[in-house]
Amino acid sequence: MILAHSAVSTNTPQEGSPLSLVLNILNRFPTFVRQLKRRYNGRAPLEVNDEYDVQDLIYALLTLHFNDIRAEEYTPSFAGAASRQDFLLKKEKIVIEVKKTRESLGAGKVGGELLIDMARYRAHQDCDTLILFVYDPDCYINNPLGVKTDLESKDAEGKVKVVIAQF
Repeated sequence: MILAHSAVSTNTPQEGSPLSLVLNILNRFPTFVRQLKRRYNGRAPLEVNDEYDVQDLIYALLTLHFNDIRAEEYTPSFAGAASRQDFLLKKEKIVIEVKKTRESLGAGKVGGELLIDMARYRAHQDCDTLILFVYDPDCYINNPLGVKTDLESKDAEGKVKVVIAQF
């Protein structure tokens, strides 16, 4: 299992901080999903089939630690288009954007989408930190550390954190 977040970061969040807690949840997400597949007494495994399943599970995990989680908030218009962020932790000013890779959404395409998301969130008044979470259980991203480093290097202010979680 590759947890790309832990590899390169010069701007490490303070342990016990809301940011540190969210990053820990996201870094451990593959372990959580793996456990859902190992059911008691031969029960059918719980499957994570698409990005909506990932969002539902992330939301449920966040509710264990945060009270004000805003799902599907709109961002201000950027280049003529507005988009919706997956989650906003309003008090903590943390935005979480969730992606799940698939055959048609590999490293190049997901990287491009995340670069656009980064530009959009700069204009959001409630975003001090943007977390880009990519769940890649089938390892479509061959070089997760390279993608993480490339994306984080595009943010001179150090407000973007990238987590690429693979099995």
